[in-house]
Amino acid sequence: MRQGLYLSQKMSQQMVLAPQLQQSLALLHAPILELRAQVEQELQQNEMLEEVPVAEVEQEERPGKEKEESAGESDSPEAPTEDSVEPSADELPEPATEKDGAEPADDFQAEFERLAQIDEQWRDNFSSTNTASRATQEDEERRQFMFDSLVAGQSLQEMLLEQVRDADLSPEELAVAEMIVGNMDERGYLTTSLDELTASTGVLVERFAKVLAVVQGFQPPGVGARDLGECLKLQLERAGRQETLEYKIVTGHMEALGRRRFPEIARALNQDVVDIQEAADRIGHLEPHPGRAFLPDNDQYIIPEVFVQKIGEDWIVTLNNEQVPHLRISNHYKDMMARAETTPDVREYIRDKIRAGKFLIKSLHQRQQTIHNIATEIVKRQREFMEQGRAHLKPLTMNQVAEVVGVHETTVSRAVSGKYMETPHGVFEMKHFFTSGFTAADGQSVANTSIKDMVAEIIKGEDQFNPLSDDAIVKLLVAKGITIARRTVAKYRGELNILPSNLRRVY
Repeated sequence: MRQGLYLSQKMSQQMVLAPQLQQSLALLHAPILELRAQVEQELQQNEMLEEVPVAEVEQEERPGKEKEESAGESDSPEAPTEDSVEPSADELPEPATEKDGAEPADDFQAEFERLAQIDEQWRDNFSSTNTASRATQEDEERRQFMFDSLVAGQSLQEMLLEQVRDADLSPEELAVAEMIVGNMDERGYLTTSLDELTASTGVLVERFAKVLAVVQGFQPPGVGARDLGECLKLQLERAGRQETLEYKIVTGHMEALGRRRFPEIARALNQDVVDIQEAADRIGHLEPHPGRAFLPDNDQYIIPEVFVQKIGEDWIVTLNNEQVPHLRISNHYKDMMARAETTPDVREYIRDKIRAGKFLIKSLHQRQQTIHNIATEIVKRQREFMEQGRAHLKPLTMNQVAEVVGVHETTVSRAVSGKYMETPHGVFEMKHFFTSGFTAADGQSVANTSIKDMVAEIIKGEDQFNPLSDDAIVKLLVAKGITIARRTVAKYRGELNILPSNLRRVY
């Protein structure tokens, strides 16, 4: 049977999101910092757009300013939905010819007026309660001082190489020391064996061992170790504690120490188990990662998107609109469209850019409206949390909020992803308020996070000499009217980084 290449045709259907809809969903999904970056990119690509200066926005939003409202105006700004694809070309007027008289070709005035109305509505909806969250001049100065005070830290490798150059080493040993430092990880551990270094360089293993001993005498203590036991041993040696019980433990019983098998270590060293436990506590004060102090600061700065405040008996939801870029179409290009001498090609280019700019402005407004609606429903359903704290968080699903807000469940998921809400009890990711739960004996719903807090409180108050097993914790929860499986308690305990009862026991 002969085989060969052949051509065939096949018809299929698939859903493809329009580019502008993809952009709208991306803006909804992006947290504030990412949102600003996306808008900055759009500003660079679309010269028809410009950002309104903050001073001008504040002047327009000042209290008592009279706002013009057109008759028949809707309560919420016009904006794209998930079913939108892109603005139709029919929305824009057809270009007039020179024979039509003095009317400018491609009159966009009506389009610009619609944009102005949308912008005015959006400002009306969200600016009235935004004043409370605005930072004072003193806060801004303190924040700027903090950023000005930041300095670039020295890396572990840089510090070690400085000590290498100051050490009494020959040129050959200096090269070996630099190679050893270059093979350390960010924790300060030597990740390559001496045999591997010898095989790759041809330098005798004895010379590597000699130079390594010098490097292990550098700061910070424990640097250059090849495992945790050696790291702790080096620190104890640096402190002159070679004759201590903890030195004997780290040099010969690291596996049993890691499993907290204190009776086993006590029998091997002919010591009392209480003395072994106290020695283990002292070992716990040593640094397992000598390079920790030199690790880069990977802390993520959180900017809340939503503020929740109680005014009177009501909980008020306010958006952080100050951090959202405020855009408009540049007047320069509006004037260019009104000129009769503008060529058709230029006019068409400006038309496309203005259409894209218009959709971006609408998408930003819709993003804020959607987040505001979802946050308002969250606060409404989690009122007890706002009043009394984390222990009173109620079970809530995204589908429940989506039905009330009038959007799809996936829209709620995008809207809360990476967004944070500032409440009287702290700053929480908006996803924190969506959790499943259990029904207590009295019929009240209890969220998983609340039960997890109960488990933590129970373990916190237990007898350290006789810690509670997971089965015992289950019985205590059942006594409170919460029926829960033992494996669920074990899961919550693991998420709380709490050891099993046999490893929590204090002798």
